[in-house]
Formats: sequence, C-alpha cells, structure tokens
Amino acid sequence: MTQPSTSGELPKDGRMSRWLKRIADIGNRLPDPLTFFVLLALAVVAASIVFDGIAVDVVQRDGSTQTKAVESLLSVDGIRWMLLSAIDNFIGFAPLGPVLVVMLGIGVAERTGFITIGLRMLIQSVPKSLITSTLVFAGVMSSMAADAGYVVLVPLGAVLFAGLGRHPLAGLAAAFAGVSGGFSANLLITGLDPMLARLTDQAAHTIDPAYSVTAVSNYYFMVVSTVLVTVVGTWVTTKIVEPMLGDWSPKEAGGEVDTDAKEPTAKEKRAFMVSMATGAILAGAMSLLIAFPEAPLREAVGPDEPGVNMLAPFFEAIELLIMVLFLVPAIVYGVLTKKIKNDKDVAEMAGEAMGAMGVYIALAFVAGQFVAYFNHSNLGVVTAVKGAQFLEAMNFTGIPLLLSFLVVSALMNLFVGSASAKWAFMAPIFVPMMMMMGLSPETVQATYRVGDSITNIITPLMPYLPIIIVFAQKYDKKAGLGTLIAAMLPYSIAFGIAWTLLLVGWMLLGLPLGPGAELFYEAAANAAP
Repeated sequence: MTQPSTSGELPKDGRMSRWLKRIADIGNRLPDPLTFFVLLALAVVAASIVFDGIAVDVVQRDGSTQTKAVESLLSVDGIRWMLLSAIDNFIGFAPLGPVLVVMLGIGVAERTGFITIGLRMLIQSVPKSLITSTLVFAGVMSSMAADAGYVVLVPLGAVLFAGLGRHPLAGLAAAFAGVSGGFSANLLITGLDPMLARLTDQAAHTIDPAYSVTAVSNYYFMVVSTVLVTVVGTWVTTKIVEPMLGDWSPKEAGGEVDTDAKEPTAKEKRAFMVSMATGAILAGAMSLLIAFPEAPLREAVGPDEPGVNMLAPFFEAIELLIMVLFLVPAIVYGVLTKKIKNDKDVAEMAGEAMGAMGVYIALAFVAGQFVAYFNHSNLGVVTAVKGAQFLEAMNFTGIPLLLSFLVVSALMNLFVGSASAKWAFMAPIFVPMMMMMGLSPETVQATYRVGDSITNIITPLMPYLPIIIVFAQKYDKKAGLGTLIAAMLPYSIAFGIAWTLLLVGWMLLGLPLGPGAELFYEAAANAAP
C-alpha cells in the first residue's frame, strides 16, 4: 500500500497517482449520464437493425417454449411504436414513482433537521471506546437519508476525533468509509432499495413476466452486511489508518480548527424523542395491516397455495409506508422546533425535496426510453440467451460467474458514479443472462450492490470527493487526493475481501437474500436457436 508523504500528498510520480489520474481522465471524458442514455438508446436502435430477425427459443417457467426474435425499431411499426409510447415509457420507468414517493418523506425529514439531529445524538451518546464503531455504523445508516451523511457525518467524524486527541483525518476516513463504502447496506429500507428493485424486476420480466422483485429482496443480506461493514471499518480504522496517519497537531491545519462537535440543545433532544415515539406508535399501527389473516396488506393463502407469499401486498406498499414513517415524525419534529409553523412550510419543504429530484426525473425520461427500446426490440432476451449459451459452453457458472460479475460492477463504478444509472443499463443485460444460468434476479442485484459499494470510496469520480478533500484540508492544509485515496484504499480492499466472502458463504449455505427472495432461479433453461 502506498504511504502518504509527510506533506500530506502522494509523490507526483507515484504509481498510484498515475493510476488515479488515468482513471479520472477516462471518467471525465465520459458524457453526462443523461447524454449517456441518449447514446445507449440510439445504440439499441442501431443494433435492432443489424440483428433484425435473429431468434432464440426461451423456455418459460411453466415448461412451454416461446420463440423471440429481434425486431427492427426503424421499421414502420417500430417508428410508430417509439413515437406513440415515449410518454408511457417515461411513466412506466420502474423506479420513477417509488423513488419519488420515498424521497418525498426523506426530503422533508432532511429539511426539518430530524435526520441530522438523530445522527448527532447517536454519535454523542456512546462511550469513547465505541466512538469508532458507532461512527462507521452511523455512516452506513445515513444512506436512509440519501447523501446527507457526506455533508453531516464526514466532517462530524473529524471533529469528534480531534476532540478526543485522535487524528481527525482518521475520523473523517471512518465516517466516509461507512457512508460511501457501506452505501448499499442498512438495517432499514432506503431509497436505493426500491430504485434498484424496480429496475431488476423490469429486467427479470424479459425472461419471466410473472417474476416479482420487491424493495426488500436483499433485506436479510444487507442487514448482515451492515454488521460486516461496521466491524471491518472499525478494524481498518484502528489497526491500519490511524497508525498510518500517525500523530496530529493543530499546527498542521495552518489556523484554528473546530474540535468540539455541536451539542444538540435540550429543545432539540426533547423534540427528537417525541418524534421517535410518534414514529414507534405509527410503526405499531402499520403492523396491524398484516397482523391478522383478513388484514388489508396480507394475502389469504390456502393450503393448496404453498408458493404464495402472504406478505406480498405489504412489500408492494413498502415505499408508501416508508414515506409516511419519515414524513410524520419529521413534521412532529419540525413543529416542536418551530421549523414548521404551518402547512405552507410543509408544502414548501415537500416542493424543495421534489425540486432536488429534477435531474433524476430528466434522467428517468431518457433511461425509460432505453429500457423500453431494449425490451420491445427483444434484444434483451436474445442477448440473455446467447450470452448464457456462451457462458455455459465455457462451463462458467455458479459462484465463479457471480464473482466475475462482482469485479465488473466494482470496475464499472470507477468510471460511472451513479448506482442507479449503472444498474439501469446493466440490469437489462445481466439479470436475464444470469437467470438463464440459474441465478435469481435478487442474487444478481445483491452482487451488483457489493461490487458498486466497495470502490465507492476510492473512485476519483465520486461527486462528493471535492468537498471531502475540503473537509480534510481544515485539519491538514496539505492534504489532497493522494492523501484521501491512500487513507481509503485499505477500507476498499478490506470491504472487498470480507463482503465477497460473505456473499460466497451465503451462496454455499443457500440462505434467502430477503423475504421470499431465493438465490437460484429454478426455471433456468434455454434451447438452442
């Protein structure tokens, strides 16, 4: 591992610096995600012309066989379909509605300060001996508030460590590792879960239109992953990063620095506790929706229907329930702290939350066209069958296949930052292909999440990287990209090894990834074209 120099930067001629610069240069040449999906959509149109008429036989879950052939999108019927279905493709883009619903509740919770005060109270209410693990854990949990952890927890970690006489950059690194490296893990369902699940579900329909992937499809695996990331992140911080950084003196900051984390006021603490109690009561009331056989969100399952998930309606409504669980306590907190004085304040916060999603909505329109083009032209199913046949001929299946996909996901993350943007163009290709090889869509999605997370903290294209460097320079004026990457690389390596072992162990034990989410797709079968 390359050590930072005494000046806080890696040597300019160092191998890591050259490698990181090369990655940054390649990534900077990539178009904006919106433009990227426009180009992908055009590429699908072109490919549909080139491969027009190529057919494959697909075996369905009921044992029947259907023949699917590539259809040109520049035929008379294809052009008519593209023009008449554009709005439907946008509205039908699977993650659009669920993500906006969840982010409505989370956005209001952020703007009232409810989430920020919760993170502060969590960090400041634990013994000093547990501060590192709590900081990493809080970082992992901060993904429930989208990107709030980057601007709240990362600087708070540096302040806490400086106040304890420890190197502030170690605290910054520990928080950053939890927030970014553990972004896919959580004890709760976050906005990322429905976003990825809907894309996975849409891709799975290429092979099996009756298949269903829910927002909790990876829940069990991600709960265990939360513990894993917390333990590994704590160990790396205390055993590797702190010794590597050495002692710290305030003189390195070149001026006065804040070494005292802001203590929540008595009013804020009281409001937060009342809000949490409100949330607990609300969660208890929601449990009544599935508590008895005739409950509104519980499916009646007879003895002759063993394969039916009795909680399927509950999982389908999970995004709305999450929105309410964030929104109601946040409003209570805002009212008690006077940040919400009337209904107009709530409406304004909700509007700001949706306004912040403007870029995502624009991206969803273009991405929706790409996904719809890919499916309507049958390029998805043909690619899946042909790719599965190629992999099968190479005898490349099971865990080796899955680990190779993990590596691809990790490398892709070095060049394309957005988890949802990457999955939007990867899912239509890899989910059907892996289904044909016997792996469930939930397994493919979980593998993607692991690969996407482990390189988050070392990619130069991380959108929050500039502000993280600014936070670091408050405590070391000479700190730069090299300093940060050198501190974060041990986390990336350790997370990669530990998380991969967890995934392999999970596969070997045959454990479900979430409620009703199995590891393997039983109807995996395909015939030669």
